[in-house]
Amino acid sequence: MASLKTFKRNKMSKVLIIGAGGVGSVVAHKCALNSNVFTEILLASRTKAKCDKIAAEIREMHGVTIQTAQVDADIVAETVLLIKRFQPTMLINVALPYQDLTLMEACLATGIHYLDTANYEPKDVAKFEYSWQWAYQERFKEAGLMALLGCGFDPGVTQVYTAYANKHHFDEMHYLDIIDCNAGDHGKAFATNFNPEINIREITQPGRYWENGEWVEIPAMSIHKPIEYPGIGPKESYVLYHEELESLVKNFPTLKRARFWMTFGQAYITHLNVLENVGMTSIKPIKFQGMDIVPLEFLKAVLPAPDSLGENYSGQTSIGCQIKGIENGEEKTYYVWNNCDHAECYKEVKAQAVSYTTGVPAMIGAMLMLTNEEWLKPGVYNVEELNPDPFMDLLNQHGLPWNERINVPLPHEY
Repeated sequence: MASLKTFKRNKMSKVLIIGAGGVGSVVAHKCALNSNVFTEILLASRTKAKCDKIAAEIREMHGVTIQTAQVDADIVAETVLLIKRFQPTMLINVALPYQDLTLMEACLATGIHYLDTANYEPKDVAKFEYSWQWAYQERFKEAGLMALLGCGFDPGVTQVYTAYANKHHFDEMHYLDIIDCNAGDHGKAFATNFNPEINIREITQPGRYWENGEWVEIPAMSIHKPIEYPGIGPKESYVLYHEELESLVKNFPTLKRARFWMTFGQAYITHLNVLENVGMTSIKPIKFQGMDIVPLEFLKAVLPAPDSLGENYSGQTSIGCQIKGIENGEEKTYYVWNNCDHAECYKEVKAQAVSYTTGVPAMIGAMLMLTNEEWLKPGVYNVEELNPDPFMDLLNQHGLPWNERINVPLPHEY
């Protein structure tokens, strides 16, 4: 096993990307566009043909050749064999959250670093939390390896934004509202912008937010209001539970309240309500023609694949953090955000903006682990625990420029 010290001296490295959906495609494209850092790339998935299609696009668009392979990420031994054959420096996990733990185990078994974009959740329970992955802290530390968790946009960049605000704008942060808008139009009657299973499980479970030292649980989609998004206008936004809240309130204990808001159009909500009412969003197996099937898995099979939405997608996403706190004894507000254009993303990497905003930060996190000693230390970390400044710089360089407003009124009650 290479020591951490040896690894830090190696500024150019092989990377293994597992997952060939919309986000995996963006990560592969962006790593290929930065081949001075990612000197060799292997893209692997359960379905090798999906990897081959992405590899062909990358070769045609960027003139870079990447390798492909088949792997079942549910099986540790398969991933271990692939890692031993390719000998990467790190693994970028953009497969399913169900596979986080098996891939972390494979990294420990082979002595390589790990990064993902979403925290673990068990397949048979609609529940996600960091406890399962935080439990790996000592094993990664003892092995001299790093695991970077939730390095997409939300989670991911939203935590970098919060850490940046804490470092540069506040003595104490008191109120945090993460606001996420997709004002794009893909022309489909109903489709999810990332894996339908994960997306629908996330939306249909009870909402939750942090207030005065405890979690407040609410019925799904029961708190909502219009929020103004830059360049887009007002959009009805709903309070959900989102995983970055769990680590943010742990790492920034001065927060009195932390919430996550996401926009949904009425047509989307109507479709979702009907599907839920007829049992199609259930994750409990049912008997159908003598076989056990999971309704949500069947629904996923008939819905448009997220990576198929990019070509005709128009409009923008807008994701940011609105924060109120104290600096030098005075109240202060701070709003930092990115707007991302679906059509521009498609031109660059044949993806829609939701995949792009997740995949680019994953590439940036991996780049920092490979090139910046501050961003590589043994153990398991969430992104807000590291220096936000180099990440913020790279966002501007790699397609996700950010904007900020200081001391403007925010649309929330304090």
